[in-house]
Amino acid sequence: MAANLVMTGILEKMTGKDKDYRYMATSDLLNELNKDSFKPDSDLEIKLSNIIIQQLDDVAGDVSGLAVKCLALLVKKVSEARIVEMANKLCDKLLNAKNQHRDIASIAVKTIVAEIATQSLAQSILVVVTPQLIKGITGPGMSTEIKCECLDILCDILHKFGNIMVADHELLLGALLSQLNSNQASVRKKTVSCIASLASSLSDDLLAKATVEVVQNLRSKGTKSEMTRTNIQMIGALSRAVGYRFGPHLGDTVPVLINYCTSASENDEELREYSLQALESFLLRCPRDISSYCDEILHLSLEYLNYDPNFTDNMEEDSNEESHEEEEDDESANEYTDDEDVSWKVRRAAAKCLAALIVSRPELLSKLYEEACPKLIDRFKEREENVKMDVFNTFIELLRQTGNVTKGQNDMNELSPRWLLKQEVPKIVRSITRQLREKSIKTKVGAFSVLKELVIVLPDCLADLIGSLIPGIEKALSDKSSTSNLKIEALIFTRLVLASHSPPVFHPHIEALSGPVLSAVGERYYKVTAEALRVCGVVVRVVRPDTEGFGFDFKPYVQPIYNAIMSRLTNQDQDQEVKECAISCMGLVVATFGDSLSAELPACLPVLVDRMGNEITRLTAVKAFAVISASPLQIDLSCVLEHVIAELTGFLRKANRALRQATLGTLNSLIVAYGDNIGPSAYEVIIVELSALISDSDLHMTALALELCCTLMADRRPSPNVGLAVRNKVLPQALILIKSSLLQGQALLALQNFFAALVNSANTSFDALLDSLLSSAKPSPQSGGVAKQALYSIAQCVAVLCLAAGDQKCLSTVEMLTEILKDDSSTNSAKQHLALLCLGEIGRRKDLSSHAHIENIVIESFQSPFEEIKSAASYALGNIAVGNLSKYLPFILDQIDNQQKKQYLLLHSLKEVIVRQSVDKAEFQDSSVEKILKLLFNHCESEEEGVRNVVAECLGKVALIEPAKLVPALKVRTTSSAAFTRATVVIAVKYSIVERPEKIDEIIYPEISSFLMLIKDHDRHVRRAAVLALSTFAHNKPNLIKGLLSELLPLLYDQTIVKQELIRIVDLGPFKHIVDDGLELRKAAFECVDTLLDSCLDQVNPSSFIVPYLKSGLDDHYDVKMPCHLILSKLADKCPSAVLAVLDSLVDPLQKTINFKPKQDAVKQEVDRNEDMIRSALRAIASLNRISGGDCGLKFKSLMSEISRSPALWEKYYSIRNE
Repeated sequence: MAANLVMTGILEKMTGKDKDYRYMATSDLLNELNKDSFKPDSDLEIKLSNIIIQQLDDVAGDVSGLAVKCLALLVKKVSEARIVEMANKLCDKLLNAKNQHRDIASIAVKTIVAEIATQSLAQSILVVVTPQLIKGITGPGMSTEIKCECLDILCDILHKFGNIMVADHELLLGALLSQLNSNQASVRKKTVSCIASLASSLSDDLLAKATVEVVQNLRSKGTKSEMTRTNIQMIGALSRAVGYRFGPHLGDTVPVLINYCTSASENDEELREYSLQALESFLLRCPRDISSYCDEILHLSLEYLNYDPNFTDNMEEDSNEESHEEEEDDESANEYTDDEDVSWKVRRAAAKCLAALIVSRPELLSKLYEEACPKLIDRFKEREENVKMDVFNTFIELLRQTGNVTKGQNDMNELSPRWLLKQEVPKIVRSITRQLREKSIKTKVGAFSVLKELVIVLPDCLADLIGSLIPGIEKALSDKSSTSNLKIEALIFTRLVLASHSPPVFHPHIEALSGPVLSAVGERYYKVTAEALRVCGVVVRVVRPDTEGFGFDFKPYVQPIYNAIMSRLTNQDQDQEVKECAISCMGLVVATFGDSLSAELPACLPVLVDRMGNEITRLTAVKAFAVISASPLQIDLSCVLEHVIAELTGFLRKANRALRQATLGTLNSLIVAYGDNIGPSAYEVIIVELSALISDSDLHMTALALELCCTLMADRRPSPNVGLAVRNKVLPQALILIKSSLLQGQALLALQNFFAALVNSANTSFDALLDSLLSSAKPSPQSGGVAKQALYSIAQCVAVLCLAAGDQKCLSTVEMLTEILKDDSSTNSAKQHLALLCLGEIGRRKDLSSHAHIENIVIESFQSPFEEIKSAASYALGNIAVGNLSKYLPFILDQIDNQQKKQYLLLHSLKEVIVRQSVDKAEFQDSSVEKILKLLFNHCESEEEGVRNVVAECLGKVALIEPAKLVPALKVRTTSSAAFTRATVVIAVKYSIVERPEKIDEIIYPEISSFLMLIKDHDRHVRRAAVLALSTFAHNKPNLIKGLLSELLPLLYDQTIVKQELIRIVDLGPFKHIVDDGLELRKAAFECVDTLLDSCLDQVNPSSFIVPYLKSGLDDHYDVKMPCHLILSKLADKCPSAVLAVLDSLVDPLQKTINFKPKQDAVKQEVDRNEDMIRSALRAIASLNRISGGDCGLKFKSLMSEISRSPALWEKYYSIRNE
């Protein structure tokens, strides 16, 4: 009741004559509407809606403004009927009220549209509003102002609800198209926006109708020039709105636009500008369908990049001007000015069109370097600054795309983009040097941006040219007119160029550079200071790259650098970034110049120690001491060493992982360098802390902790307490770690070194350690059996331990292990398993031929009823053979010939031998090779896939050792009538292609097509083998296959398609099971594409792959979807324009995936797989959302809205987005 009285009072005051009363009452109403508890009844709804509509017309602007805010809240509080009624009244006002009331009515209608939250309300309002808006747009006698307001509102409505207005699309399109010929430019402009908003939800037929009408207008000879410009803008807006769907209409539109561009009158710059903008849109939004026009667009863009009919540039670009002519250069750039000259708009549009071509066509990069690069460099002299910035940005895009597509590629052939770029570097530097002499700050910033990108893509390209750039750097850093932004860009470039070139390159220029850089260290703006300190760090390395310092006198620079950095290091009142940079830089200075700073160290080192005590700068200070301790100068740290060790030991207990990690590395360096000055008691404290860091939950930290342990034990000073502390504290943790199935890589290597170090430390028993290791393989009542990986880890540690303990211990251990093998009781199987692995690991490292008949003892285990023992015996035999090839390899080969039943196991033994030989780059005797090849080729047609895989790997590894023999032998078998043989030889080639350079590379290069063209074989096993081989080539040796990709890619894409002939139905009685024999092939094909995107992007046209192949894969089986999600994320990062062009077409399969629900009776594995798939799809969606920004269609916006409304999906998406 009280609330109603309050509301009655507010409503009375709102109708009062006093303006202030009305304002205060409207403000009170706004507060009431903001309350969640406010729920008006039907009578109050009517009163509120009437009075707010009335207040909108209030003569006081501040009152009507508040009324609009009230309206936005009221829409959320009142019934649907009331909102529709208000919208109707407001539309009536919009069309019929006086001018002063029309504007506020328009704002009010837009407010209601913005607040519509449900589809049912939207449909109810659209039924009322749409006819009135069409009337306002097309009705006779409607003023330009009314038309513009109606078009604005309709644009908002179409943008938000276009997809639910399908019934009105044709009517709306007709109404809007009629306004393209309006005499009022403002109406035409808003009509273009409106049609673009409508286009994204139009059917293909209506889109075609719109396009045809616009094209007809363009082809009509009697069309006024301003109408022509509008229609060209309309074409560009349509393509931006609908993306790839506009592709089918390019045949009608592109020739028309190119014709207008070339035939427009000299004064019609806008026509050319709009045509180029539309072509830019086609390149970005329809990259697949525009392919056939790319050459024409490239030539057009390059022609108009130079379009400047009112200005003739007579400067000789290659002339060598003296420095005293700088002022003339500056003036010559500004000689011609004409406010009416708008030709710069054409040049800017051409630059942007060229940039679109660069980012959307990575496969044209070499052509772009040949044709576009020289002309872009020439246009660095552009007289209009805004256009010059676009030219710089276009060139930067060219450089970035080069870095993108050649990432990880070291080889440069004469057609590669990086080689072509390298040829242009002298011209680039010459042109950029001129720009660095310009007065414009913006120009100089742009020039440094180009140089910065150039050094990133070609790190060592400026060695012979750096001298010409030094004056520009000096001036940018020293000139009083230079801004902070310019100084930062100059400093970043200086840092990159110093770090990426050989130090002697800069020795002639250090004197010129050091002054401005050290001055910048004293700058007030923290970002300039921080960047200058980073440059100082690189300068320190350059002036003294090694302790010898041959050929350059670094001493004059030591004191100035030290003083500049020390002033920053001791200053507490500065930004954290500056503090951290000062600490890092001082660490480098002490490590590099310490022998010249002996008097300063007692003042400097305590400051660094003090920074270790501050939580903010602690990590940086720890890393600084790591740099100092690793210095070959053996810096005297006696004044702080004890304090530093104590601080670092305490840090090992901190929760900060990065700090613990850095601390372990720093302690290791300090103990290696200064161990003689550190007491054993400090060692014992460190060891206690280390034991808590050894765990399989963080293997990297574990590896660092174990390495530090080894360093501590390597100290030759007699200290039984250190060995005792390791045995008591660290060894128990190591024995727990060794049983982990996760143990691998650096951590496993560190653990092996730990046992080797421990057996040599004071008072440590070999027998006790060996017993501990062997006992760790015993199953425990709590955890059950030991994982297979753990047994391999234990065996490797046993082998390393034996070798470290000496020959006698090794001999006795092997004897003990062979005795275990001779005991064939069934209860002894676990011991036998471990014994075989241990023998294999010892045999690989040491010749065991002194142990009589050890090979026969091992091969006896082939008879075991346990598969794991047979496998371990095969592994052991192969590794023992590695220790003495001449004795044991013939034995294995004879056994393969004579023991048919043991062939699979013996082939695995042979594989161990061959793989180890290929890794060690050892060679076999010719007789052995012949025998091995004959044996392997005889097994190529084996019915067992496992045998064929082993044979293929063996052949591949033998090919690395004997390529001249193997490559021709493999090639001959590509035409074998047996499909299994063809598949095996292709897989063999796959195994022969490794990352490091090998002899086989040049031998196999001419024959690659013989193997990879089997991708079109009629047998799916052979096709899959070819796909896997192609994937390996793409990953390890992409340059070997680039010439074949134009032929291979269509064949590869074909393997991604679901083939109905490979799907069969198996009748299992009560139900039928569908078997898809092509699934593995499709999965392999998509994974191959993923690899190609990393290594051969310059050969791939992503647009031709995304639709239909990737789109189809996103709707395929789980095993195919997962790699497709990864590919989509990668394409979003590398080729965003190609993805954005077809974004809406990818929504349906992604939506289907994230909404999929497993059956109620699904097992846990199925539920987990589905969760993984949803997260994978959401990860791809997050990548798409990052690149789309506001530039995406309704379907993708709807998908993002759906995710945000679903708590379960939003939680997953939010966590993925913040990874």
